[in-house]
Amino acid sequence: MAQETQAPSQTGWYPLGPAFVAAIAYVDPGNVAANVSAGAQFGYLLLWVVVVANAMAALVQYLSAKLGLVTGTSLPQAIGRQLGRPARLAYWLQAELVAMATDLAEVIGGAIALRILFDVPLLIGGILTAVVSLLLLTVRDRRGQFWFENVITGLLLVIAIGFAASFFVATPPPHDVLDGMLPRFRGTESVLLAAAMLGATVMPHAVYLHSGLALDRHGHPAEGAGRRRLLRVTRWDVGLAMIIAGAVNAAMLLVAALNLHHRRPSGTSIEGAYAAVHDTLGATVALFFAIGLLASGLASASVGAYAGALIMQGLLHRSVPMLGRRLITLVPAVTILASGVDPTRALVLSQVVLSFGIPFAVLPLVRLTSNPALMGSHGNHRVTTVVGWLVAVLVSLLNVVLIYLTVTR
Repeated sequence: MAQETQAPSQTGWYPLGPAFVAAIAYVDPGNVAANVSAGAQFGYLLLWVVVVANAMAALVQYLSAKLGLVTGTSLPQAIGRQLGRPARLAYWLQAELVAMATDLAEVIGGAIALRILFDVPLLIGGILTAVVSLLLLTVRDRRGQFWFENVITGLLLVIAIGFAASFFVATPPPHDVLDGMLPRFRGTESVLLAAAMLGATVMPHAVYLHSGLALDRHGHPAEGAGRRRLLRVTRWDVGLAMIIAGAVNAAMLLVAALNLHHRRPSGTSIEGAYAAVHDTLGATVALFFAIGLLASGLASASVGAYAGALIMQGLLHRSVPMLGRRLITLVPAVTILASGVDPTRALVLSQVVLSFGIPFAVLPLVRLTSNPALMGSHGNHRVTTVVGWLVAVLVSLLNVVLIYLTVTR
């Protein structure tokens, strides 16, 4: 177990930040694609999925941060210590495939934004997105964790403004919004999209990452008042970050439902959404939408690379240079961009792949944080454990349904 340290003495807003970095994963281009597709095809029908998924994500992210602060180990490290070498390698392989799907979403999203804004070819835009994301990571290496969190939080605000700007021009009917809060589906395609939205919200790499982010910022606080205070602050950190992320996700779906529903099928793409916003709300609002998408791609790509390095270090017990790892995970995204596949559809399917990795992150997290031998007095409350298992089992069952629908449709 890591050596215990005293909690930072700074007060005010200083302890906040790690959850805002993790929250970038919840507003990445995969979310844009899934939410835009859901709003365009089904209107307000799946708004409840955004709310439920965001509530589930808040619980999972807090448990991840708590694991790091209490045990002094990241989630990948804690899982790796429970497994033999063959099982650990297999576990890393599925996590790495999920990381590749994550990179696919972020790079394609950034490429689409660059094409919208500057008419850059998709392939070139994807490469530029990957390069800029690496440059963002140099902020952490040169200036430290706190400065990196500030940069990412700033980009999160840009994303929020970009996707919420349309509501200053046109707002959805309140009764339609309330109707969208009633849980239901409409055919197999709505179930598939709901699973994609879940995969875009409860992100496996963000679950792995948050434990490491909390450690990088706060260290391993000694048992006592300092640790209890940090855990309280972490609850606020997660709550505020997920409120922002949830509002952005809801805004994406509502914008699509308001401007794209009942339009021709081509209007369900991200570029179709941009065109619809441009036509109905004006060039300025459309520009905000595109800038929000670009900020989403750049920020989430850098956070995804950070998470991939943490996963590899925790499960393989070795550190790989960020550039080399980035080049490997970039291959699928570049291949898809070069092949001419519909980028929005590729984004939605990448979120389906991500949903397969959720049980491998959430099930061990609930088990580890419920273990009194590991967590001591900070183990999960009985209610938290029950809710955590319900979330994990629900996600796992939904994945089984998703596999069936994907194979048979």
